[in-house]
Amino acid sequence: IMDEEGAASGLAKSAAVKLSEMSERTKQLGTAMRDPHQQRRIILVIVCVALLLDNMLYMVIVPIIPDYLADLESEQSEHVHVVMHPNTSANSTSQDQSIKDNLDVQIGVLFASKAILQLLVNPLSGTFIDRVGYDIPLLIGLSVMFVSTCIFAFAENYATLFVARSLQGLGSAFADTSGVAMIADKYTEESERSTALGIALAFISFGSLVAPPFGGILYEFAGKRVPFIVLACICLADGFLFLTVIKPFSNRTRENMPVGTPIYKLMIDPYIAVVAGALTVCNIPLAFLEPTIANWMETTMHSSQWEMGLTWLPAFFPHVLGVYITVKLAAKNPNLQWFYGALGLVIIGAMSCTVPACKTFGELIIPLCGICFGIALVDTALLPTLAFLVDVRHVSVYGSVYAIADISYSVAYAMGPIVAGQIVHNLGFVQLNLGMGLVNVLYAPALLLLRNVCQMKPSFSERDNLLEEAPQGLYDTIKMEERRAKKKGYSSAGNCVPVDENGLDPFRAQRSLSEESSGAECS
Repeated sequence: IMDEEGAASGLAKSAAVKLSEMSERTKQLGTAMRDPHQQRRIILVIVCVALLLDNMLYMVIVPIIPDYLADLESEQSEHVHVVMHPNTSANSTSQDQSIKDNLDVQIGVLFASKAILQLLVNPLSGTFIDRVGYDIPLLIGLSVMFVSTCIFAFAENYATLFVARSLQGLGSAFADTSGVAMIADKYTEESERSTALGIALAFISFGSLVAPPFGGILYEFAGKRVPFIVLACICLADGFLFLTVIKPFSNRTRENMPVGTPIYKLMIDPYIAVVAGALTVCNIPLAFLEPTIANWMETTMHSSQWEMGLTWLPAFFPHVLGVYITVKLAAKNPNLQWFYGALGLVIIGAMSCTVPACKTFGELIIPLCGICFGIALVDTALLPTLAFLVDVRHVSVYGSVYAIADISYSVAYAMGPIVAGQIVHNLGFVQLNLGMGLVNVLYAPALLLLRNVCQMKPSFSERDNLLEEAPQGLYDTIKMEERRAKKKGYSSAGNCVPVDENGLDPFRAQRSLSEESSGAECS
């Protein structure tokens, strides 16, 4: 009996010690999550996972949906054929061709519907993000993406698939824009911002390029539902982590934040317009080749299914290399961001022109890797430039400007599945690639307009005029103090010292005016 009592007492003490250790670890985790630097890293992880999911869901349907729709179409045609013509097989060839053409149109519209809806919603989502902050729109985007993924998993007809694809565009308009804007807001130092956005771009690339083989393998061995269920579970986990760390409904910091510049004013800013055009042009080859290159490979080089499925996967590595090189170069020579973007456009143009000359799968990998390397240069150089332009020319609220970036991507990917097929049908695959290459090379000199961006100075008077209401006193004082301490006069952005026309520090003027405007309130 005494031994049993001693054993029970020992177990109780051991359990108490373990509970105490777990409680201590929980407290340490909570303290770490409240630390601004740790929280910033966790936010970067959450946003990167959201971008990864969005791009995986965008591309995972490439090997799944055409085959699935073809099976549905053949079942329906067999049923109609048996009912209408039970004893004849006349005109079967023309009927099969009609079914194939109809299927091509359906697939093109389905693939483009996401980008089209995203294009329509982005102006509204950008303004909404500027008004309510970055956290609630990101939660909305994750929620819509989760619902869209579940619908994809259980859809059994074309109409339901179309609804799921369109819903994904709605979720992307909120999740992508608010996620990238949140990174720009949390990482105010230019070098840190370039690195963080580069990491996000690497996740975008990984999601886009690994999704087709991921979806194809699971579809082949486990069925249509499994790839989407896996993505839905990851989305759900990311949403719970977001709610744990950010707590969006208890955050009231946006109540005192300045009003962002309206999106239409940002669109007519010539520097932002040049960047947006470059983002559209550089993504046209990728958007136009994705729906057309598989058929071309099958026709010209008689490629196998695994070769068509793995076409873009090797390009992930040069894309990540391009992101890494651009981040390192931007840290040393930030005044040459425009040059890195222009070089990327030239590389994309040259590689696009060489695609039709490839005769084997091994040869084709080289220009595709070059295209993705060039895209990495353009995106990594110009996405931080958008945030810097907003900082020095407008109000430092980033929802609308990254909505413009998302619109730029959406324009390319909305046209791709619909326009590319028509161009190949009417003019040919060679002419498509030559045209895309020429557009990229001709647009590269436009980035010369950005060569003096680094010398721009933050203008207090311009910022004050762009605000729809007076500066919010205490908030502006704290915000400007933080920026002054971190940026040290925008030294990381080309060693440009923010001195206004009168030789005064505009941050000091801003701070003193904010102190005066909030003096009575603080006292």
